[in-house]
Amino acid sequence: MFTVAISNQKGGSAKTTTTINLGAAIAELGKRVLLVDADPQGHVAEGFGIAAGALEKELSLVLDGKLSLPEIIVNVRPNLDLAPSNLRLSYIEASLFTRHRREDKLKNALAAAGNDYDAIIIDCPPSLSLLAVNALSAAQSVLIPMVCEFYAMLGVSLLLEVIEDMRAELNPSLRILGILPTRLNRTIHAREVLERTKTELTGRVKVFEPAVNESVRFKEATAAGKTIFEHAPDIQGAEAYRKLAKEIADGV
Repeated sequence: MFTVAISNQKGGSAKTTTTINLGAAIAELGKRVLLVDADPQGHVAEGFGIAAGALEKELSLVLDGKLSLPEIIVNVRPNLDLAPSNLRLSYIEASLFTRHRREDKLKNALAAAGNDYDAIIIDCPPSLSLLAVNALSAAQSVLIPMVCEFYAMLGVSLLLEVIEDMRAELNPSLRILGILPTRLNRTIHAREVLERTKTELTGRVKVFEPAVNESVRFKEATAAGKTIFEHAPDIQGAEAYRKLAKEIADGV
């Protein structure tokens, strides 16, 4: 079993899109996958057509010790389960600051379900909050989606430093799977950012190929509560996620 945190402190980097479609692609390979939504926005549930705000059982109750993780899990596709969240997760985050070993609450919760899955994928919030720290503490590895823009590239450099600090202080076994370039468009700027990222990180961090191209099909899939493989299985982005899934599943 392997646990991957999908992390980037910058919003709009396709973290949730990556969580959903990477998880679905690994499930298509016959692996049992659990998606964990550690973002109070609850977008993973919404991406499967589930109204996050209406959920009575979600991750905040697990971190608060009122339910175990298996009690909130819902099946969303064959081989694919979800531990959802909603806005209540942001309320419980504030109370965690006063608790012992607050950074390990999610790690301890996952122990109750880990043996049931081949892969656990955690969608992190777009910040370096306590919830993000919990996700990085619980994970064995981290995947960084990066939209192909200059400021996003600078943000990734900061995140890499944070991960090094996490490894030194909290989770020595945490490793960086690599960077997944996302929302790549046809502009010269986007291509230059991608090439600069590859050049500057050569020998340090893997940059996955191919990049996930920008496509309105991803937004359409989200609105329809579908994965990209159900909505537009033949687009380049769908193939990029399939290739990524196989590479990750084969390498662990």
